[in-house]
Amino acid sequence: MNIKVLVVDDSPFMRKVISETIASIEGLEVIGTARNGRDALKAIPQLQPDVITLDIEMPGLNGLETLEIIKKDYSIPVIMMSSFSGEDNTIAALDLGAMDFIEKPHDIRNQTDGFKNEVADKIKPLFEQKKSERPLEKSLLQANELEKRLPKKVKAITIGASTGGPKALFSIIRSLPENLSFPIFIVQHMPKGFTTSFSKRLDKESAANVVEAEDGMAIKGGVVYVAPGGYHMIIEDNCIKLNEADKLHGVRPAVDYLFEAAAEVYGSDLVSFILTGMGHDGARGSAKIKKAGGFTVAQNRETSIVYGMPGNAVQKGVIDEIASLDEISELINWMIRMRS
Repeated sequence: MNIKVLVVDDSPFMRKVISETIASIEGLEVIGTARNGRDALKAIPQLQPDVITLDIEMPGLNGLETLEIIKKDYSIPVIMMSSFSGEDNTIAALDLGAMDFIEKPHDIRNQTDGFKNEVADKIKPLFEQKKSERPLEKSLLQANELEKRLPKKVKAITIGASTGGPKALFSIIRSLPENLSFPIFIVQHMPKGFTTSFSKRLDKESAANVVEAEDGMAIKGGVVYVAPGGYHMIIEDNCIKLNEADKLHGVRPAVDYLFEAAAEVYGSDLVSFILTGMGHDGARGSAKIKKAGGFTVAQNRETSIVYGMPGNAVQKGVIDEIASLDEISELINWMIRMRS
């Protein structure tokens, strides 16, 4: 059974490009198009799409306003179609509940297979059949055995995420207290430029100081560092080091590079979290953290948009604990109070 897609864009040419791209992907079909937000809202109950691709910049009811109504009235996943100049609105859309975003091709008439592959990679994983997973029987904070297994002193936290990660990170970072005393390092798979807007919005919404990392930046306690799109982020001599080495797992920045570097620096005083995301990034780095005596946590299947990254790490046996998104926030805040 094909995944039914509703394409919403004010440009007739872009609707044609997106529709033809989707139609060329096995397992996907376009069941309708809409030229603006109001037409989309009328079409949804009639067509009952499985997923919606939604343009951000539209006259009348724009993409953000349309998204807000869709999320209020329906549980349909929405993928934003973003222009290269619309980073701030794209991040706002992710905060409102969009599952992910796809950059429109800069050269629309000569788009490569890369655009087609990205469309497939962003839509198909949302509908992979979820296998049952035994739920946690009690809150992590009530599990005395877990508290004994955590580092006596936490000197740093690393977090890796991909699909669905922005919304999860908004939830975690918003809950941080002002008295965060150790650094937190984040790799979110996101293109260059978008991580700047993402970092600024996280900083605005958080009591902690959130910055997009820069090469040579000194590491300070109480600061959240977000890896910039297009650069791998590692830690060396208490400084951030950025590089443009080859992509790993098809991405740059890669979670594995951060996790491996942090394991060497912080050893058994490091705690890592792998959040929702497609692919295998993070498992290799988690193995190194675990070998160094650190503590590794993966987001559970039930609260992950895509269970690829955390699920792969769990399958490889490199995860010490599985937790829901709320429990992860609770655990981080507990470590700030009790282990810093």
